[in-house]
Amino acid sequence: MTIVGLTGNFGMGKSTVARIFRELCAATIDTDDIVRELLCQKEVIQEIKKAFGDDIVTDDTLNKKLLTKLVFDNPYLRICLEDILHPRIFRKIEYEIHKLNAENQKKVIIIEAPIIFERGYQNRFDIIITVFTPLDLAIERLKAKGICEEDIRKRLNSQFPIEMKVSKSDYSIDNSKAFEYTKEQVIEIYQRLLLKKINKNN
Repeated sequence: MTIVGLTGNFGMGKSTVARIFRELCAATIDTDDIVRELLCQKEVIQEIKKAFGDDIVTDDTLNKKLLTKLVFDNPYLRICLEDILHPRIFRKIEYEIHKLNAENQKKVIIIEAPIIFERGYQNRFDIIITVFTPLDLAIERLKAKGICEEDIRKRLNSQFPIEMKVSKSDYSIDNSKAFEYTKEQVIEIYQRLLLKKINKNN
């Protein structure tokens, strides 16, 4: 089983690439989905309330809009939130990998995660793939989805430069052109990952 970290900066197409991998029969785990689950758990809400103050919770429900604003305005608070969430995220990932391994159903598992390099998590994966586009194109795509440019730039500024991520990855995928071009790259990489698995078993 090959564990792949799929990363890239905000708006550059990780989810598109993960969907293609899934269509090719790779297993995929989206850490954003795990975070959404965690932010509804009472234990997590109470820990965030303790770190961020009472105003972050109303009627036992997190004010996610305020939480997002705080963590992207303040790097210290962002790290505090990550320290609360990340151990739980990795426990969930390990559980899902163990389940897939027991079922012996998937040879390649894609973990979609935005900040692998920022927190030094690259050694947790067998392979790292970075999805990239020019910064201006990512911003335009996000603005087209209704996200204001100020919020986009705050998120992008919290991440390492995409050029650095590409340089430290095993593979990179250019998502700046037509969908078919992106898909061709994903297919080629997936075939290499399958071959790598076969060679490892031999």
